[in-house]
Amino acid sequence: MKRISIVFLQAVIVFIAIVTLAILIWLPLIEGRATNLDLFNIYFDKFILYGYTMSILLFVALYNAFKLLGYIGQNKVFSTNAVKTLKNIKYCAITLSALIVAAGLFIRFTHNKEDDPAGFLAICIVTTFVSIVVATAAAIVEKILQNAVDMKSENDLTI
Repeated sequence: MKRISIVFLQAVIVFIAIVTLAILIWLPLIEGRATNLDLFNIYFDKFILYGYTMSILLFVALYNAFKLLGYIGQNKVFSTNAVKTLKNIKYCAITLSALIVAAGLFIRFTHNKEDDPAGFLAICIVTTFVSIVVATAAAIVEKILQNAVDMKSENDLTI
């Protein structure tokens, strides 16, 4: 890949991280439950803290994607470090999807009967699907890269 393409993709990852962080900071302020709460209680709501804890996995996965692009830029894509990075992305996506499902089930069974959780549950379904797609793609690329690394190490031994 050209260096400019890698830098562009790394910039996109940084942009996604900044937008996500801005949403995490801004969204609790406008959410419906926050209308009667002070600033401390808004950000220390149990469900908001759960969302912040889950977002750590997203940022770890974004960091690993940034790191993987760095390996590609250094022509070290066929290395064990690249395989480990993809494995980390896969595990982050799997764990994130499980935590999103848990949050959706929690809201589904404990919501106030006057509230309609359909919007939140739809977001849970979509984000779980996206996480599963990312985990599947990372697993496939990890397997291909692992096979290439194994073949490369076998060839290096015979030479």
